[in-house]
Amino acid sequence: MSEPDITPELAPPGAKKSIFAWCLYDWANSAFSTVVITFVFSVFFTRGMIGDETQGSAMWSYAIAISGVFIAILGPLFGAVADHSGARKRWVFWLSMMCILPSAMLWYAQPVADPANIFFTLGCVVIANIGYELSAVFYNAMLTHIAPKHLIGRISGWGWGIGYLGGIGALIIALYGLVGVGEMEPLFGITGMDSANIRATGPLTAVWFLVFMIPLLIWTHDIERVPMKMRDAMKLGGKQLWQSMREVRHHKNLAQFLVASAIYRDGLNTLFTVGGIYAAGVYQMDLVEILQFAIGLNVAAGIGAFLFAGLDDKIGSRPTVLLSLIGLIVIGAIVLFTKDKDMFMLLSMGLGIFMGPVQAASRTLAGRLAPRGMVTQTYGLYAFTGKSVSFIGPLAYGAATHFYGTQQAGMFTIILFWVVGLGLLGMVEERRDD
Repeated sequence: MSEPDITPELAPPGAKKSIFAWCLYDWANSAFSTVVITFVFSVFFTRGMIGDETQGSAMWSYAIAISGVFIAILGPLFGAVADHSGARKRWVFWLSMMCILPSAMLWYAQPVADPANIFFTLGCVVIANIGYELSAVFYNAMLTHIAPKHLIGRISGWGWGIGYLGGIGALIIALYGLVGVGEMEPLFGITGMDSANIRATGPLTAVWFLVFMIPLLIWTHDIERVPMKMRDAMKLGGKQLWQSMREVRHHKNLAQFLVASAIYRDGLNTLFTVGGIYAAGVYQMDLVEILQFAIGLNVAAGIGAFLFAGLDDKIGSRPTVLLSLIGLIVIGAIVLFTKDKDMFMLLSMGLGIFMGPVQAASRTLAGRLAPRGMVTQTYGLYAFTGKSVSFIGPLAYGAATHFYGTQQAGMFTIILFWVVGLGLLGMVEERRDD
Protein backbone atom coordinates (compact mmCIF):
# COMPACT_ATOMS: atom_id res chain seq x y z
CA MET A 1 0.00 0.00 0.00
CA SER A 2 1.31 3.41 -0.82
CA GLU A 3 2.23 6.00 1.75
CA PRO A 4 0.09 9.14 1.64
CA ASP A 5 1.75 12.13 0.07
CA ILE A 6 3.29 14.73 2.33
CA THR A 7 0.79 17.31 1.17
CA PRO A 8 -2.68 15.88 1.93
CA GLU A 9 -5.57 18.01 3.07
CA LEU A 10 -6.32 17.88 6.75
CA ALA A 11 -9.03 15.36 7.55
CA PRO A 12 -12.29 17.15 8.44
CA PRO A 13 -13.76 17.71 10.90
CA GLY A 14 -11.64 18.73 13.90
CA ALA A 15 -8.39 19.40 12.05
CA LYS A 16 -7.24 22.08 14.50
CA LYS A 17 -8.03 19.86 17.46
CA SER A 18 -6.12 17.04 15.78
CA ILE A 19 -3.02 19.21 15.34
CA PHE A 20 -3.23 20.54 18.90
CA ALA A 21 -3.48 17.02 20.32
CA TRP A 22 -0.52 15.91 18.20
CA CYS A 23 1.58 18.81 19.49
CA LEU A 24 0.50 18.05 23.07
CA TYR A 25 2.18 14.65 22.85
CA ASP A 26 5.50 16.51 22.71
CA TRP A 27 4.43 18.18 25.97
CA ALA A 28 3.74 14.72 27.41
CA ASN A 29 6.92 12.85 26.53
CA SER A 30 9.28 15.77 27.20
CA ALA A 31 9.01 15.09 30.93
CA PHE A 32 10.98 11.87 30.48
CA SER A 33 13.83 13.36 28.46
CA THR A 34 14.05 16.46 30.65
CA VAL A 35 13.52 15.09 34.15
CA VAL A 36 14.90 11.55 33.91
CA ILE A 37 17.54 11.59 31.18
CA THR A 38 19.09 15.05 31.41
CA PHE A 39 18.66 17.06 34.58
CA VAL A 40 17.27 15.32 37.66
CA PHE A 41 17.51 11.56 37.78
CA SER A 42 20.83 11.43 35.93
CA VAL A 43 22.39 13.74 38.53
CA PHE A 44 20.82 11.69 41.36
CA PHE A 45 22.33 8.55 39.84
CA THR A 46 25.85 9.98 39.58
CA ARG A 47 25.84 11.80 42.92
CA GLY A 48 23.34 9.98 45.10
CA MET A 49 23.83 6.40 43.99
CA ILE A 50 27.38 6.10 42.61
CA GLY A 51 28.97 8.98 44.53
CA ASP A 52 31.55 9.56 41.79
CA GLU A 53 30.37 11.87 39.01
CA THR A 54 32.99 10.69 36.52
CA GLN A 55 32.26 6.99 37.02
CA GLY A 56 28.53 7.60 37.31
CA SER A 57 28.37 9.61 34.09
CA ALA A 58 30.24 6.84 32.27
CA MET A 59 27.80 4.20 33.52
CA TRP A 60 24.84 6.40 32.61
CA SER A 61 26.26 6.95 29.11
CA TYR A 62 26.77 3.23 28.63
CA ALA A 63 23.14 2.59 29.55
CA ILE A 64 21.96 5.14 27.00
CA ALA A 65 24.27 3.56 24.40
CA ILE A 66 22.82 0.08 25.10
CA SER A 67 19.30 1.38 24.56
CA GLY A 68 20.55 3.00 21.36
CA VAL A 69 21.56 -0.39 19.95
CA PHE A 70 18.01 -1.72 20.37
CA ILE A 71 16.53 1.47 18.93
CA ALA A 72 18.84 1.26 15.92
CA ILE A 73 17.68 -2.28 15.18
CA LEU A 74 13.98 -1.93 15.96
CA GLY A 75 13.29 1.63 14.75
CA PRO A 76 13.33 1.06 11.00
CA LEU A 77 11.77 -2.41 11.34
CA PHE A 78 8.84 -1.07 13.33
CA GLY A 79 8.43 1.76 10.87
CA ALA A 80 8.20 -0.66 7.97
CA VAL A 81 5.78 -2.95 9.84
CA ALA A 82 3.50 -0.03 10.70
CA ASP A 83 3.08 0.76 7.01
CA HIS A 84 1.35 -2.58 6.52
CA SER A 85 -0.22 -3.59 9.84
CA GLY A 86 -2.51 -0.61 10.39
CA ALA A 87 -2.76 2.82 11.95
CA ARG A 88 0.05 4.43 13.92
CA LYS A 89 -1.65 5.55 17.13
CA ARG A 90 -1.76 2.08 18.64
CA TRP A 91 1.99 1.84 18.21
CA VAL A 92 2.40 5.21 19.88
CA PHE A 93 0.28 4.04 22.82
CA TRP A 94 2.03 0.74 23.53
CA LEU A 95 5.54 2.09 23.05
CA SER A 96 4.70 5.06 25.27
CA MET A 97 3.59 2.62 27.97
CA MET A 98 6.97 0.94 27.56
CA CYS A 99 8.46 4.25 28.71
CA ILE A 100 5.84 5.12 31.32
CA LEU A 101 5.91 1.92 33.39
CA PRO A 102 9.72 1.72 33.89
CA SER A 103 9.75 5.45 34.69
CA ALA A 104 7.28 4.81 37.50
CA MET A 105 9.48 1.94 38.75
CA LEU A 106 12.37 4.37 39.33
CA TRP A 107 10.70 5.11 42.67
CA TYR A 108 12.34 1.89 43.90
CA ALA A 109 15.87 3.05 43.06
CA GLN A 110 17.83 3.46 46.29
CA PRO A 111 20.69 5.89 47.05
CA VAL A 112 23.22 3.09 47.51
CA ALA A 113 25.87 1.79 45.11
CA ASP A 114 24.67 -1.79 45.40
CA PRO A 115 25.15 -3.76 42.14
CA ALA A 116 21.57 -5.05 42.15
CA ASN A 117 20.24 -1.55 42.73
CA ILE A 118 22.41 -0.11 39.96
CA PHE A 119 21.39 -2.88 37.54
CA PHE A 120 17.70 -2.37 38.35
CA THR A 121 17.90 1.40 37.91
CA LEU A 122 19.84 1.34 34.67
CA GLY A 123 17.60 -1.47 33.39
CA CYS A 124 14.55 0.73 33.92
CA VAL A 125 16.29 3.62 32.14
CA VAL A 126 17.27 1.42 29.18
CA ILE A 127 13.74 0.02 28.69
CA ALA A 128 12.10 3.41 29.18
CA ASN A 129 14.44 5.08 26.69
CA ILE A 130 13.75 2.40 24.08
CA GLY A 131 10.00 2.99 24.45
CA TYR A 132 10.47 6.75 24.35
CA GLU A 133 12.56 6.76 21.17
CA LEU A 134 10.54 4.13 19.28
CA SER A 135 7.24 5.85 20.03
CA ALA A 136 8.73 8.98 18.47
CA VAL A 137 9.21 7.12 15.15
CA PHE A 138 5.45 6.69 14.77
CA TYR A 139 4.62 10.05 16.31
CA ASN A 140 6.94 11.88 13.91
CA ALA A 141 5.51 9.99 10.93
CA MET A 142 2.01 11.25 11.81
CA LEU A 143 3.17 14.80 11.02
CA THR A 144 2.95 14.17 7.28
CA HIS A 145 -0.78 13.45 7.32
CA ILE A 146 -2.03 15.91 9.94
CA ALA A 147 -0.26 18.99 8.54
CA PRO A 148 -0.98 20.74 5.23
CA LYS A 149 2.03 21.43 3.04
CA HIS A 150 2.29 25.14 3.78
CA LEU A 151 2.26 24.56 7.57
CA ILE A 152 4.30 21.39 8.05
CA GLY A 153 7.44 23.18 9.27
CA ARG A 154 5.46 25.49 11.50
CA ILE A 155 3.51 22.65 13.11
CA SER A 156 6.70 20.67 13.67
CA GLY A 157 8.18 23.74 15.38
CA TRP A 158 5.03 24.21 17.45
CA GLY A 159 5.35 20.61 18.60
CA TRP A 160 8.95 21.10 19.73
CA GLY A 161 8.08 24.42 21.37
CA ILE A 162 5.15 22.93 23.28
CA GLY A 163 7.43 20.04 24.21
CA TYR A 164 9.93 22.40 25.81
CA LEU A 165 7.10 24.10 27.68
CA GLY A 166 6.04 20.67 28.91
CA GLY A 167 9.57 20.06 30.14
CA ILE A 168 9.41 23.36 32.00
CA GLY A 169 6.11 22.41 33.61
CA ALA A 170 7.47 19.07 34.79
CA LEU A 171 10.65 20.71 36.13
CA ILE A 172 8.66 23.37 38.02
CA ILE A 173 6.53 20.70 39.67
CA ALA A 174 9.69 18.77 40.58
CA LEU A 175 11.31 21.93 41.98
CA TYR A 176 8.41 23.29 44.02
CA GLY A 177 6.49 20.07 44.62
CA LEU A 178 9.29 17.63 45.47
CA VAL A 179 12.60 19.44 46.14
CA GLY A 180 11.67 22.81 47.64
CA VAL A 181 13.40 26.16 47.21
CA GLY A 182 15.36 27.78 50.03
CA GLU A 183 13.34 27.61 53.22
CA MET A 184 10.19 26.72 51.33
CA GLU A 185 9.04 23.17 52.04
CA PRO A 186 8.08 21.02 49.02
CA LEU A 187 4.36 21.20 48.35
CA PHE A 188 3.84 17.44 48.14
CA GLY A 189 5.31 16.81 51.59
CA ILE A 190 7.63 14.00 50.50
CA THR A 191 10.70 13.95 52.73
CA GLY A 192 14.29 13.76 51.59
CA MET A 193 14.89 10.58 53.57
CA ASP A 194 16.52 8.00 51.29
CA SER A 195 16.17 10.65 48.56
CA ALA A 196 12.46 9.86 48.36
CA ASN A 197 11.66 13.32 46.98
CA ILE A 198 14.13 12.81 44.11
CA ARG A 199 13.07 9.21 43.44
CA ALA A 200 9.49 10.49 43.19
CA THR A 201 10.42 12.28 39.96
CA GLY A 202 10.13 8.86 38.28
CA PRO A 203 6.41 8.41 39.09
CA LEU A 204 5.88 12.13 38.40
CA THR A 205 7.26 11.64 34.89
CA ALA A 206 5.09 8.56 34.35
CA VAL A 207 1.87 10.28 35.40
CA TRP A 208 2.68 13.38 33.36
CA PHE A 209 3.36 11.33 30.23
CA LEU A 210 0.26 9.16 30.65
CA VAL A 211 -2.19 12.01 31.25
CA PHE A 212 -1.04 14.33 28.49
CA MET A 213 -0.80 11.70 25.75
CA ILE A 214 -4.53 10.95 26.04
CA PRO A 215 -5.64 13.83 23.74
CA LEU A 216 -3.53 12.43 20.88
CA LEU A 217 -5.17 9.03 21.29
CA ILE A 218 -8.65 10.58 21.22
CA TRP A 219 -8.50 13.58 18.86
CA THR A 220 -5.63 13.17 16.39
CA HIS A 221 -6.84 11.49 13.22
CA ASP A 222 -4.95 8.49 11.92
CA ILE A 223 -4.46 6.74 8.61
CA GLU A 224 -7.22 4.30 7.75
CA ARG A 225 -5.71 1.00 6.73
CA VAL A 226 -6.96 -2.50 6.07
CA PRO A 227 -5.39 -4.51 8.89
CA MET A 228 -3.05 -7.36 8.15
CA LYS A 229 -2.01 -10.24 10.36
CA MET A 230 1.03 -9.30 12.39
CA ARG A 231 3.02 -12.20 10.99
CA ASP A 232 2.33 -11.10 7.42
CA ALA A 233 3.01 -7.49 8.31
CA MET A 234 6.37 -8.40 9.83
CA LYS A 235 7.38 -10.45 6.80
CA LEU A 236 6.32 -7.76 4.35
CA GLY A 237 7.71 -4.96 6.53
CA GLY A 238 11.03 -6.73 7.02
CA LYS A 239 11.33 -7.38 3.28
CA GLN A 240 10.51 -3.77 2.49
CA LEU A 241 12.95 -2.55 5.16
CA TRP A 242 15.76 -4.60 3.67
CA GLN A 243 14.91 -3.29 0.24
CA SER A 244 14.75 0.28 1.55
CA MET A 245 18.16 -0.04 3.17
CA ARG A 246 19.60 -1.43 -0.06
CA GLU A 247 17.94 1.22 -2.20
CA VAL A 248 18.59 4.22 0.05
CA ARG A 249 22.01 4.52 -1.57
CA HIS A 250 20.17 5.30 -4.80
CA HIS A 251 18.51 8.22 -2.99
CA LYS A 252 21.83 10.03 -2.62
CA ASN A 253 20.35 13.27 -1.31
CA LEU A 254 18.32 11.52 1.39
CA ALA A 255 21.24 9.26 2.32
CA GLN A 256 23.57 12.23 2.75
CA PHE A 257 21.02 14.01 4.93
CA LEU A 258 20.63 10.91 7.10
CA VAL A 259 24.40 10.73 7.63
CA ALA A 260 24.75 14.47 8.31
CA SER A 261 21.81 14.59 10.69
CA ALA A 262 23.05 11.50 12.52
CA ILE A 263 26.33 13.25 13.28
CA TYR A 264 25.02 16.62 14.45
CA ARG A 265 22.10 15.01 16.32
CA ASP A 266 24.55 12.72 18.10
CA GLY A 267 26.36 15.81 19.32
CA LEU A 268 23.09 17.33 20.46
CA ASN A 269 21.90 14.12 22.12
CA THR A 270 25.23 13.78 23.91
CA LEU A 271 24.74 17.28 25.27
CA PHE A 272 21.28 16.28 26.51
CA THR A 273 22.74 13.17 28.15
CA VAL A 274 25.58 14.92 30.02
CA GLY A 275 24.22 18.48 30.29
CA GLY A 276 23.05 18.22 33.87
CA ILE A 277 26.11 16.22 34.90
CA TYR A 278 28.39 18.81 33.23
CA ALA A 279 26.71 21.68 35.06
CA ALA A 280 26.92 19.81 38.35
CA GLY A 281 30.54 18.75 37.93
CA VAL A 282 32.18 21.79 36.31
CA TYR A 283 30.24 24.54 38.09
CA GLN A 284 29.37 22.62 41.27
CA MET A 285 25.65 23.37 41.01
CA ASP A 286 23.37 21.89 43.63
CA LEU A 287 20.06 20.29 42.66
CA VAL A 288 18.02 23.48 43.06
CA GLU A 289 20.45 25.38 40.82
CA ILE A 290 20.36 22.58 38.25
CA LEU A 291 16.55 22.68 38.20
CA GLN A 292 16.56 26.46 37.81
CA PHE A 293 19.16 26.13 35.05
CA ALA A 294 17.07 23.44 33.35
CA ILE A 295 13.92 25.57 33.48
CA GLY A 296 15.75 28.53 31.95
CA LEU A 297 17.28 26.36 29.24
CA ASN A 298 13.90 24.89 28.31
CA VAL A 299 12.33 28.36 28.21
CA ALA A 300 15.03 29.47 25.77
CA ALA A 301 14.67 26.30 23.68
CA GLY A 302 10.91 26.68 23.54
CA ILE A 303 11.21 30.30 22.46
CA GLY A 304 13.69 29.28 19.77
CA ALA A 305 11.42 26.53 18.46
CA PHE A 306 8.48 28.93 18.18
CA LEU A 307 10.54 31.76 16.66
CA PHE A 308 12.10 29.55 14.00
CA ALA A 309 8.91 27.60 13.19
CA GLY A 310 7.71 30.21 10.69
CA LEU A 311 11.23 30.57 9.30
CA ASP A 312 11.20 26.86 8.45
CA ASP A 313 8.23 27.34 6.11
CA LYS A 314 9.52 30.65 4.76
CA ILE A 315 13.14 29.86 3.85
CA GLY A 316 13.11 26.06 4.07
CA SER A 317 14.08 23.38 6.58
CA ARG A 318 17.69 23.01 5.42
CA PRO A 319 18.63 26.71 5.78
CA THR A 320 16.93 26.75 9.19
CA VAL A 321 19.04 23.81 10.39
CA LEU A 322 22.23 25.33 8.95
CA LEU A 323 21.61 28.65 10.67
CA SER A 324 20.83 26.94 13.97
CA LEU A 325 23.96 24.77 13.82
CA ILE A 326 26.12 27.84 13.24
CA GLY A 327 24.54 29.43 16.32
CA LEU A 328 25.24 26.32 18.40
CA ILE A 329 28.86 26.15 17.26
CA VAL A 330 29.65 29.81 17.94
CA ILE A 331 28.03 29.96 21.37
CA GLY A 332 29.32 26.50 22.31
CA ALA A 333 32.89 27.59 21.56
CA ILE A 334 32.47 30.58 23.87
CA VAL A 335 31.07 28.34 26.63
CA LEU A 336 34.27 26.28 26.57
CA PHE A 337 36.28 29.23 27.87
CA THR A 338 33.71 30.41 30.42
CA LYS A 339 34.61 29.86 34.06
CA ASP A 340 31.94 32.02 35.69
CA LYS A 341 28.78 30.11 36.60
CA ASP A 342 26.40 32.99 35.91
CA MET A 343 27.94 33.62 32.50
CA PHE A 344 27.70 29.90 31.74
CA MET A 345 23.99 29.94 32.52
CA LEU A 346 23.46 33.01 30.34
CA LEU A 347 25.33 31.53 27.38
CA SER A 348 23.47 28.26 27.82
CA MET A 349 20.23 30.14 27.27
CA GLY A 350 21.71 31.20 23.92
CA LEU A 351 22.43 27.55 23.13
CA GLY A 352 18.85 26.73 24.02
CA ILE A 353 17.51 29.19 21.43
CA PHE A 354 19.10 27.09 18.65
CA MET A 355 18.44 23.60 20.08
CA GLY A 356 14.73 23.52 19.28
CA PRO A 357 15.05 24.71 15.66
CA VAL A 358 17.71 22.07 14.88
CA GLN A 359 15.43 19.30 16.11
CA ALA A 360 12.18 20.63 14.68
CA ALA A 361 13.51 21.59 11.25
CA SER A 362 15.45 18.32 10.94
CA ARG A 363 12.25 16.38 11.63
CA THR A 364 10.48 18.41 8.94
CA LEU A 365 13.36 18.02 6.48
CA ALA A 366 13.23 14.22 6.86
CA GLY A 367 9.59 14.32 5.75
CA ARG A 368 10.31 16.71 2.88
CA LEU A 369 13.10 14.50 1.52
CA ALA A 370 11.25 11.18 1.98
CA PRO A 371 10.46 9.50 -1.36
CA ARG A 372 6.81 8.63 -1.95
CA GLY A 373 5.91 5.37 -0.28
CA MET A 374 8.81 5.65 2.19
CA VAL A 375 7.72 8.29 4.71
CA THR A 376 7.45 6.01 7.75
CA GLN A 377 10.51 4.01 6.69
CA THR A 378 12.39 7.29 6.31
CA TYR A 379 11.54 8.25 9.88
CA GLY A 380 12.57 4.78 10.95
CA LEU A 381 15.87 5.20 9.11
CA TYR A 382 16.11 8.69 10.60
CA ALA A 383 15.94 7.12 14.06
CA PHE A 384 18.22 4.27 12.96
CA THR A 385 21.01 6.48 11.63
CA GLY A 386 20.83 8.69 14.70
CA LYS A 387 20.97 5.79 17.13
CA SER A 388 23.42 3.69 15.12
CA VAL A 389 26.14 6.21 16.03
CA SER A 390 24.68 7.20 19.40
CA PHE A 391 27.47 5.47 21.30
CA ILE A 392 30.16 7.54 19.55
CA GLY A 393 29.20 10.89 21.12
CA PRO A 394 29.21 9.71 24.74
CA LEU A 395 32.33 7.62 24.07
CA ALA A 396 34.18 10.60 22.58
CA TYR A 397 33.01 12.82 25.44
CA GLY A 398 34.16 10.32 28.07
CA ALA A 399 37.48 9.56 26.36
CA ALA A 400 38.37 13.24 25.94
CA THR A 401 37.38 14.01 29.52
CA HIS A 402 39.44 11.09 30.85
CA PHE A 403 42.50 11.78 28.68
CA TYR A 404 42.67 15.54 29.33
CA GLY A 405 41.24 15.42 32.86
CA THR A 406 38.58 18.04 32.19
CA GLN A 407 34.99 17.97 31.01
CA GLN A 408 35.65 20.99 28.79
CA ALA A 409 37.62 18.66 26.53
CA GLY A 410 34.56 16.42 26.35
CA MET A 411 32.39 19.42 25.48
CA PHE A 412 34.78 20.23 22.61
CA THR A 413 33.97 16.87 21.00
CA ILE A 414 30.27 17.83 20.96
CA ILE A 415 31.09 21.04 19.06
CA LEU A 416 33.21 19.00 16.65
CA PHE A 417 30.21 16.80 15.86
CA TRP A 418 28.20 19.92 15.03
CA VAL A 419 30.94 21.23 12.74
CA VAL A 420 31.17 17.96 10.79
CA GLY A 421 27.39 17.68 10.53
CA LEU A 422 27.17 21.27 9.32
CA GLY A 423 29.68 20.61 6.56
CA LEU A 424 27.85 17.51 5.32
CA LEU A 425 24.42 19.14 5.48
CA GLY A 426 25.73 22.01 3.37
CA MET A 427 25.94 19.56 0.45
CA VAL A 428 22.32 18.37 0.80
CA GLU A 429 19.63 19.77 -1.50
CA GLU A 430 16.10 20.29 -0.21
CA ARG A 431 14.35 18.11 -2.76
CA ARG A 432 12.80 14.66 -2.92
CA ASP A 433 14.56 11.75 -4.65
CA ASP A 434 11.58 10.20 -6.44
